[in-house]
Amino acid sequence: MADDLGSDAPHLPTPAPIDAYGNGGFRFGGMSHRGSLICFPDGMWAWPVTSFKDVSADTLAQAFARGDTLDVFLIGAGRDPVLLPPRLREMFHDLSISVDVMTTGAAVRTYNVLLGENRRAGAGLIAVE
Repeated sequence: MADDLGSDAPHLPTPAPIDAYGNGGFRFGGMSHRGSLICFPDGMWAWPVTSFKDVSADTLAQAFARGDTLDVFLIGAGRDPVLLPPRLREMFHDLSISVDVMTTGAAVRTYNVLLGENRRAGAGLIAVE
């Protein structure tokens, strides 16, 4: 996954508030994106996750790699609340990153607030229909 989020991969090279979500994608930065997103202080990329079962150490590798630039990481898990497996929660804890899992709608709203507060926040947002 690290190569997928390289500087050569198509992405928005700055964080942006999410204006809308649903219909399998997101609107942000004056554009729309179909599919899931992963957002960091240095940009926003497509995220190859279609459901919470796809969330793993591999699909979160870039969040772990950015541990020194993140204080908070949100996971928008779709329409239903779920629990993050203890092993993944420990990986965030070991990097001193607070992690919260919530519905995608709640994660979008929380991410926008954190972004507005200039917090060092990231988010993995699973697209919902």
